[in-house]
Amino acid sequence: MRKNLTFAALMIGAMTLVLGCTRYLAEEPLKRETEVAMAPTEEEAELEPLAPIEEGAEEIEPSEAKEVVSQPAGRRDFKGVFNVYTDRVARDNHYAPSGWMGDWGDLRLIENWAQKPHSGKTCIRIEYSANRSQGAGWAGIYWQNPPNNWGTIKGGFNLTGAKKLSFWARGEKGGEIAEFKMGGITGEYADSASASAGVVELTKKWKMYEMDLTDRDLSYISGGFCWVTSYYDNPEGCVICLDDIKYE
Repeated sequence: MRKNLTFAALMIGAMTLVLGCTRYLAEEPLKRETEVAMAPTEEEAELEPLAPIEEGAEEIEPSEAKEVVSQPAGRRDFKGVFNVYTDRVARDNHYAPSGWMGDWGDLRLIENWAQKPHSGKTCIRIEYSANRSQGAGWAGIYWQNPPNNWGTIKGGFNLTGAKKLSFWARGEKGGEIAEFKMGGITGEYADSASASAGVVELTKKWKMYEMDLTDRDLSYISGGFCWVTSYYDNPEGCVICLDDIKYE
């Protein structure tokens, strides 16, 4: 009899344990789902992350963005003075001495020559060996915008209003012969004008030269300045210095 009671008690205990585990397993998923689906607290409910984004979008003004990107057509770059070169580190220099021509192998260009500049700390020094490296018998340099632009790229300056182009030049020994010009670049985007100071003989002292630009169409100038010399004018080569090149 005891054995039966003991066995019965064990069976009841076992069934109670099984039923308890079954109830826990059945209720636990519901408990987890309830925790996930719980309503947010009052502090969390007050958060509105989209509001700042919407307010930021409303502050954008497309009309102002267009004004920054778009430039007025035919704007004038000349405003009283337009410098080509004053000092090597001058921020208002324009054009780059990139257009090497003829016997370009005979040339050496130094833009920061500090010995006896006309003004400031530096001047330009050009050395011409007259070796006829490319067989042309002449050589020259164009100051261009953008660099290396031979009329194939749009990028010249509108210098309308300028009356002259002035520059200072001297030779190392005196007697150096060269020509100085502006404009004259042809091609799809050709310069609107050209001018020359003529063929000049330089002295050892600084001297100012000018090109008259009165009544010239200066609305598009990509060749801002040009220097040319030849073997026939300087058979032994020459050295010249330039400074303070500017449109006025």
